[in-house]
Amino acid sequence: MLTNYHSHSHYCDGKGSLEEQVQGAIAQGLRAFGFSSHCPVWFDNQWSMKAERLPQYLAETQALKLKYADQIELYQGLEVDFIPNEPGLRPLGPSHFPMLDYCVGSVHYVGLNQFGQPWEIDGSSVEFLACLDSLYHSDIQSVIKKYYGIIRQMVETDPPQVVGHLDKIKMHNEARLLFEETEAWYVEEVEQTLQTIQKAGLIVEINTRGNYKRGLDLYPSGWIIKRMKALNIPICINSDSHRLEEITASYSLAFATAKEAGYEEMRVLLGGKWQNVGL
Repeated sequence: MLTNYHSHSHYCDGKGSLEEQVQGAIAQGLRAFGFSSHCPVWFDNQWSMKAERLPQYLAETQALKLKYADQIELYQGLEVDFIPNEPGLRPLGPSHFPMLDYCVGSVHYVGLNQFGQPWEIDGSSVEFLACLDSLYHSDIQSVIKKYYGIIRQMVETDPPQVVGHLDKIKMHNEARLLFEETEAWYVEEVEQTLQTIQKAGLIVEINTRGNYKRGLDLYPSGWIIKRMKALNIPICINSDSHRLEEITASYSLAFATAKEAGYEEMRVLLGGKWQNVGL
């Protein structure tokens, strides 16, 4: 049972059309595929969909659902940024997009950077570290606590169906070792976040992009996946694909890691509802 509900196309920072992605998903044997381009935001960045393109995106995804209905189940979604209501920021979250089949809820921004713009944690490590050093005096602990705090706020106040790349902020350890995942304060932040997710009954994706794109661990790390299993948090396996060849990239690692953690089932969107299927 192969599915992928986290994908990007030329509507945002992905490559290829929506139809090309559907054809790629069929060729790779997927039972279901979800469109989840980056949602529009009110400020300029290099990867979100422009707001004026959203109606076309919704119309095209709906048309493709009908066109390929006898070959694959298609679902209309977005990867939605959760941005809390803070000074200098406007609130944004999954509830802003009620027309969708589902949302992948992700945190890509933590407050403002040294230039007074939303601070992206999912981009250039050079830019991330420059802000960390100049504005936060290299205090990665306070930044990560804020990052996980925003995720918990999303889960509690504007929950998506799927929590996206839970621990992605760890990617900057590749450029400079900022923290160890075994540090007690970090483990506690993760634990609080998982407890909040469990209480809300949300799905956490195992996202393979860090592995096939950067040679890193999955999002989240294997030890977090084991803790998720202990808390009976449901999972789905997604690739966060930006190209056709990435639709099932590193899936073998994700399935093996899930099974090693004790998972026997994953959550999939089939027949219009989320349900469990065997791994």
